[in-house]
Amino acid sequence: MNKKFSCTAAVLFSVLCSQAVFAHCDTMDGPLIADAKKAIESNNVNYVLKWVAPESEKDIKQVFSLTMKVRTLNSDAKVLSDRYFFDTLVRIHRNGEGVPFTGVKPSGTPIDRKILAADKALAIGNLSPLNGLVPKDKTAEVQKRFDKALSLKKHDVNNVKAGRAYIEAYVQFFKFAEGEDEGNEHHHH
Repeated sequence: MNKKFSCTAAVLFSVLCSQAVFAHCDTMDGPLIADAKKAIESNNVNYVLKWVAPESEKDIKQVFSLTMKVRTLNSDAKVLSDRYFFDTLVRIHRNGEGVPFTGVKPSGTPIDRKILAADKALAIGNLSPLNGLVPKDKTAEVQKRFDKALSLKKHDVNNVKAGRAYIEAYVQFFKFAEGEDEGNEHHHH
């Protein structure tokens, strides 16, 4: 029984760890929290609305408004309210993806190297960081998805519809670059 438990625990641990390594939007270092911080710094919730479905906007706006009020009380309230906003935003975003919310992971959480390379590619405007990480037969499709995401990246933060179009293209690019989206043209993110 002890061997069976050890084997089961090892399999469960490896599954949980592999999910944590591949997570991106639920980390303090990810793009969702980066946009949440911009929203707070500029007092503009539109930075994050692109990450949630239209039917979730009201909830996010309410939490954001409360966060902006509470964070002015004192330094502890600021930390707590910011964390509440981050957690709520990631939870609603993950729910929209059909993925359970397991908490916001701390800075330094391991991220798959393909995700980091895809992020860098969008930051510098070319696919060179993904060289050698994507199979040759997938290069044309990765390029197509990259070009679409890059073309939609620069949008007016107050144009939430354009932001959502970018996030849709962003997710399609990332999923394909990771090898997770071999032909599914529609993903929620």
